[in-house]
Amino acid sequence: MKKYQLDTPENKQFLKECCGTLLSFGHKFPSPGGGSYYLGDDGTPWKDRPRETWITSRMLHVYSMGCMMGHEGSEALADAALKGLTGELHDKENGGWYAGLTADGKPLPTKQCYAHAFVILAASSALLANRPGAKELLDEAIRIYDKYFWDEELGLSVDTWNTEFTVLDDYRGINANMHTVEAFLAAADVLKDEKYRIRSGRITDRVIGWAKNNDYRTPEHFTKDWQPDLECNKDKPDDPFKPYGATPGHGIEWARLIVQWATSTQSLTEQKRVEYIDVAEHLYNRAVEDGWNADGVPGICYTTGWDGKPIVHDRMHWTLAEAINSSAVLYRVTGKEKYAQNYAAFMEYLDTYVIDHVNGSWFHQLDRNNKLLTTVWPGKSDIYHALQATLIPYNKKIGVSIAATL
Repeated sequence: MKKYQLDTPENKQFLKECCGTLLSFGHKFPSPGGGSYYLGDDGTPWKDRPRETWITSRMLHVYSMGCMMGHEGSEALADAALKGLTGELHDKENGGWYAGLTADGKPLPTKQCYAHAFVILAASSALLANRPGAKELLDEAIRIYDKYFWDEELGLSVDTWNTEFTVLDDYRGINANMHTVEAFLAAADVLKDEKYRIRSGRITDRVIGWAKNNDYRTPEHFTKDWQPDLECNKDKPDDPFKPYGATPGHGIEWARLIVQWATSTQSLTEQKRVEYIDVAEHLYNRAVEDGWNADGVPGICYTTGWDGKPIVHDRMHWTLAEAINSSAVLYRVTGKEKYAQNYAAFMEYLDTYVIDHVNGSWFHQLDRNNKLLTTVWPGKSDIYHALQATLIPYNKKIGVSIAATL
């Protein structure tokens, strides 16, 4: 069907409608203090759950883009999230941002690299949308990140501190570094400061080295001296942030970020740019080969073992979103028809199984038979991955962060 085919009017209209529906779905996220409530299946806030910094940042990011796209009500929603990040979620005593607040307003322990990266991304988008206080938020987010998370010597970021920033956890992780690349590329575009693009490249080169040495299945978890910990969480394989084994969705997501970085880095020779795109293709193709339809049913498995065989068969919505993005991006930069064909297959799967045509948004977790599952991601916490998947496929400026192209 043309509805699923890249660059057809029908597909463009399909994604435009999806984008509007997603933005409408998320309207009820702000708490009185601005922190984002976790949204339930129909978009109703689950007020008994914590209000977390990473979700609030994602909502600031998407509604900043909503401002730029003219979605009604986006200004007030973006400003509410900004209020949360500069107010109740900000640790005024120790600096930085709490992981979140409990339902009754008590800070959750730790300071997370993952969450702080999203504050940078959100503030960058809010600055583009001309939201009051966005520049100050971005300046503070970068200052804190540089002070506590970025390791200039290694060219990588550490993961988790205690609340007071006095004790650093031994765990090192790639997930937080991946979203750091996303955030730094956005900051480079907004601030016109290539330092952050260079940092993104340093992280990317390290990840590529690990992936090449592991048959393009990227190790996710590391010891404090950055040795791969391939057995991490073997007893909790479906952990939402630290799952055991390889995560095909992250291989797919890295492919897009590598293309974005390589395409935007002017100092690269054309030959080097081609080499990076080739690596991106290897990461994407390995992940799709391992995860897509791997158990005889449509969908991408959440995790596999280091042999590529599925371990957690659940289908997560964010994995599909990144597959949509990366297949489109790789088609743009290579012209290879296989990526357009992948995109169409992902689009059909999205429409058939993942979009909630009754309540809106996307189902966040399905089982191996594509039935709703709520063991890892109950409800629909935010709209970040899904919304970006309605925009990135038609971003003709491959090397520019999506908010900076609106």
